[in-house]
Amino acid sequence: MRDLIPYLKLYRKHWFGLTLGMILGLATILAAISLLTLSGWFIAASAVAGLTIARETFNYMLPGAGVRGFSMARTAGRWGERVVSHNATFKLLADLRLFFFRKLTPLIPGRQTNLRDADLLNRLVADVDAMDHIYLRLVSPLVIGVLGIAAITAFLAWFDLTIGLTLGGILLVLMIVLPIIFYRLGKRNGEQLTFAKANYRIKLLDWLQGHAELLLFNAESRYRQQAEAEQDQLLAAQRKMASLTGLANGILMAATGWTLVVILWIAADGIGGHAPDPFVAMVAFATMASFEMMMPVAGAFQYLGQTLTSAKRLNEIIEATPDTAFDPNGCHGDAQGALKIENVSYTYYGSTQAVVKNVSIDLKQGEKLALLGRTGCGKSTLLQLITRSWDPQQGQILLDGKPLPEWSEASLRKAITVVSQRVDIFNGSLRENLVLAKPNGTDAEFTEALVQVGLSALLEDKGLDTWLGDGGRQISGGERRRLGIARALLHDAPILLMDEPTEGLDRRTEQQILALLLEHAKDKTVLFITHRLVGLDQMDQICLMDEGEIIERGKHQELLAQKGRYAELCNRI
Repeated sequence: MRDLIPYLKLYRKHWFGLTLGMILGLATILAAISLLTLSGWFIAASAVAGLTIARETFNYMLPGAGVRGFSMARTAGRWGERVVSHNATFKLLADLRLFFFRKLTPLIPGRQTNLRDADLLNRLVADVDAMDHIYLRLVSPLVIGVLGIAAITAFLAWFDLTIGLTLGGILLVLMIVLPIIFYRLGKRNGEQLTFAKANYRIKLLDWLQGHAELLLFNAESRYRQQAEAEQDQLLAAQRKMASLTGLANGILMAATGWTLVVILWIAADGIGGHAPDPFVAMVAFATMASFEMMMPVAGAFQYLGQTLTSAKRLNEIIEATPDTAFDPNGCHGDAQGALKIENVSYTYYGSTQAVVKNVSIDLKQGEKLALLGRTGCGKSTLLQLITRSWDPQQGQILLDGKPLPEWSEASLRKAITVVSQRVDIFNGSLRENLVLAKPNGTDAEFTEALVQVGLSALLEDKGLDTWLGDGGRQISGGERRRLGIARALLHDAPILLMDEPTEGLDRRTEQQILALLLEHAKDKTVLFITHRLVGLDQMDQICLMDEGEIIERGKHQELLAQKGRYAELCNRI
């Protein structure tokens, strides 16, 4: 149960709505019990009055008004309870998703989040949704049930102490025993249901996202069979949970019948020492009505195993420590752009082979450096170290003479613009995809950046309101790359890191984009990662990497004169 503590603490923010929902729920259940109890007495009393001379003096109007009043109160209370409690629960889940996402973001990239995208999506959606069981199926039914038992016990005890205590005792025993039984029965299946949902989503997304490639390699049927197998396991887990729900309902129906027999046996000689009268019917109907509040209680703990498993999966992310923790009290100033890398080495977690080995680079403000090397030599890893996605195990990286860990995250992000190999396009408008780079940017600035990178075609029809992503305009790989470059132009930072910025573009577009970037960064510090020998004569320094080490460095003409590896690369073209 300790796994639920972080989520119970979040309830304090919405205590008013959740408490009001429980109050309305209690009022609704009491109105329903009162309606059936009063109706039972009224029918019996009317029948007795009709057979005696009391038919002329019997007050039909007051009980009739009570029946109508409780009926309207029950309907209004049910509606109000649904509106209030679900509104509070949805707000709670929204806050929980934001809370989870804030905890998740600092962990990426990192060894704690070495998870499939579909698994992270399942935690963010299905596992967070399971947290509403804590309130809707656990806290609220138990609180309403306990208060309802106290109310019905006190009401019947006012007429007959034995009957009131007997019914209250039976209900209380069921309130304690049934949750324990069904928690034990549903614990293992709840865990299976949670993991079945996650595994099914992973397999299904693998099949859907890779459908074209799977068809090309004749592997589509195998992946589809895997998805169907996971679907069968999910359906089996849901079938078992439905069986437990049916068992709970059956036990409650049996308990209602046997409890009614016991209460009628006690009341057979009369209520409160009086001769048998219509109050016997009132007690019988009150007994049947009281079991309405037991219906959600029986299944309250049935889903607790699923909820606990989901909480554990969420806590794996929430309680994880980021590989690179930022100091909130770190330097908040504006960086000038001087970048210095001192004897940096880095090894991936779980590996024994260093991917970056004793790399030292000194970039003064406004200098430009090109970093060359074959794929896998450590160029992109070095860029990740500069942006503090990871921290080096040896050496340090300084920005304006201060080690990166001394900078606050906001200041570091503001100081660096990254044009990476992967450009993420979000499902949203063109404007929303650009405002990420410059939150206070104007439409004119966004339009100018798109025109500069040759994406004026995206402005046709709806302009910046053009929808990108699913259900909208699909863009090519080259357009995606240029949209990332447009973001870099908008994010005017003193340091520009470019990781293969023109990959996938044709030669003419590549030359135009590279010229645009160098013109934009003429007064900025630039680190240009590439394996294509384009624009290198404009660089202040060129470093050639191999096996995680810098094996050659200098200017373009100097390296050609050395007739080393760099000269060999240039001669091959």
